[in-house]
Amino acid sequence: MEVILKEDVTTLGSKGDIVKVAAGYGRNYLLPRKLAIPATAANKKVIEQMRAAAVRRSAKEKTQAEELAKQFEGLSVSFTRKSGESDQLFGSVTSSDIAEALHKKGFDLDRRKISLHDPLKTLGDFDVPVKLHKEVTAHVKVIIEKEAAE
Repeated sequence: MEVILKEDVTTLGSKGDIVKVAAGYGRNYLLPRKLAIPATAANKKVIEQMRAAAVRRSAKEKTQAEELAKQFEGLSVSFTRKSGESDQLFGSVTSSDIAEALHKKGFDLDRRKISLHDPLKTLGDFDVPVKLHKEVTAHVKVIIEKEAAE
């Protein structure tokens, strides 16, 4: 039995693939769970159109991400935080803080696109990657300075 996968199925294939499976596996598992549709001529044409549309959409998103990445060149955001004697912060700078600072500079960016594995907890300059597209990553310079003592 030939089916077209509607979702990624481990050990079988990814979305849009046409695969041959045992009749019982397709009829009793894939089709009822809406993980696949039968591979008829009409369904194959629909999938090809969807695949072409996805390629065009991805190309458009990539060009927009590249333009945005050019705007990020040389961009830096600064934070002043209280810190101890060994330059450890009382608190941290998170991806939400960076997204908020970028929003103030005119960039509307989701905090989940900022690839900050752990919050920044020390003073200094950091180069933080921002994933704008699956193939486009920009870098933002984050500067954390010591707050002036009163």
